[in-house]
Amino acid sequence: MIKSVIFPSVIETHNSELSNVSENLINGLKVIHEKEGYLLGDLALTEGISPHKNVNSSPDDLDYRLLSKAGLLLSYNDKNEPITLTTGFPFSTYQLFRNQAVDLLSNEHIINYDTSTFSGGGKRQLTVRVNKVDVLPEIAGSIIGLRKGDQQAKGNFFVASLGYGTFETVLSTEKGIIQRTAISVNGIRYALNNLIKELNKNNYLGLKTEHQLDAGLRNGFMILNRRKLDLKPLRKEVLTNYYKDIISPALRKAYSDADFEKSQKLYLTGGGALYSEIIDCFKDEFDGILDMEVVNDPQTLASKGYCYNSLHLNGGDRSTAVGIDIGNYQTVVSTFDDDM
Repeated sequence: MIKSVIFPSVIETHNSELSNVSENLINGLKVIHEKEGYLLGDLALTEGISPHKNVNSSPDDLDYRLLSKAGLLLSYNDKNEPITLTTGFPFSTYQLFRNQAVDLLSNEHIINYDTSTFSGGGKRQLTVRVNKVDVLPEIAGSIIGLRKGDQQAKGNFFVASLGYGTFETVLSTEKGIIQRTAISVNGIRYALNNLIKELNKNNYLGLKTEHQLDAGLRNGFMILNRRKLDLKPLRKEVLTNYYKDIISPALRKAYSDADFEKSQKLYLTGGGALYSEIIDCFKDEFDGILDMEVVNDPQTLASKGYCYNSLHLNGGDRSTAVGIDIGNYQTVVSTFDDDM
């Protein structure tokens, strides 16, 4: 079995002491990088003032470097053996960032972090050795996860990945993907930006960060000026328009009638697959053409696929296979857990 840990992909500089404000490492991530302290994930959201992350950041960006350090820290096992690591990028940036990511993530990593946030133990140093790195298109990770994981998908099928920064889709066959059908367009952030525009017409959003506003979109409400604001009607509007304006035209461009003759199965994955409004749009467009299924735990599928890829690369050593999905909304770290 593969286990996954998830934390929000946000960071904030913080050099003040924090003592016993979290219950464990995943909720108390504080990494020291070039003598600066940084809060990450849930700790940045609870103790930070303006947690942030660039969308589709490169391996040269500070947020990517910090999130990858946190991912390696969480992937560490007591055996301290060199790990095999797989990660990925959207189709739109995969070729551009692949070699940079391999260079960044290969070899030995000395990670300085602060345990005071959850144990009062002070600063510590951990060395994580990476034996081999592979970088895949994110949707390729999802396909591996579908074929090797819980779904055990067979034959030909379409995959649609609804991410925060990008929406991607492709037709997968047992011989490989059909490259012509691979597309990458704006993700859920497009709908969030429209939500923000509408909210700004009648509300003062103040110092709300993009991540906080996205949480409001996901939850269907937010607190503004000590008043609970119901976002469900507006959420339906912006997500439906996002589908009509971005997703549907992209699908019409990518897929031909001949492609639908090759497969009648569509898997939805990514964080956007948790929105019922978008699922309804897919159902309306492909009723009678495709059998649609939301995958099990869509937020972790790509990371699990990366982990299976690492297992293949290292010859089947489950204890050293790691997959890290450094997403725009959250980062997912997957490893094998033989105790599960």
